[in-house]
Amino acid sequence: MEREEAIRLLKKRLRNPNLIKHALACESIMAALARKLGKDPTSWSLVGLLHDIDYEQTKDNPAYHGLIGAEMLVDLGLGEEVLRAIKAHNPATGFSPQNKLEWAIFCVDPTSGFIVACALIHPQKKLAPLDLEFLLNRFKEKSFARGADREQIRSCEELGLSLEDFLSLSLAAMKEKSQELGL
Repeated sequence: MEREEAIRLLKKRLRNPNLIKHALACESIMAALARKLGKDPTSWSLVGLLHDIDYEQTKDNPAYHGLIGAEMLVDLGLGEEVLRAIKAHNPATGFSPQNKLEWAIFCVDPTSGFIVACALIHPQKKLAPLDLEFLLNRFKEKSFARGADREQIRSCEELGLSLEDFLSLSLAAMKEKSQELGL
């Protein structure tokens, strides 16, 4: 599947522009991780882009989120590894991450939201002025961005990356897409 086709499908399935921006942020981080780990950026990017394709349909039934998404995508020529990663990104499905691709989307999903929350509380409300120190200080604040599961983010260690390296890579990837993300 080509990126343009994936974006068209995403926009058809998701009406909330913030969900689309979240998908674009995850796509960007996943591509950066793939390059860092010597993996295929194309398939990793698609996982980031499509992992929440069923979110609006399953938001009231979290146990199905990722399962229905993978089912929607099964006939589109995506490999089993991509479909399984989409299932494994949501702990409620019963699928646990088993390989680098699955661990990557598992920790990227809350990280993109965490970084957006950091940008929105910054006086400039942009990604550009953020740095690692700012992110780490907010990461320590349990009451900040509660929806961004810190343990899930820390699972970046399964990729052989420290929290600091992972957050730096994620922030840099999102900064590259700041215009597209509106930040």
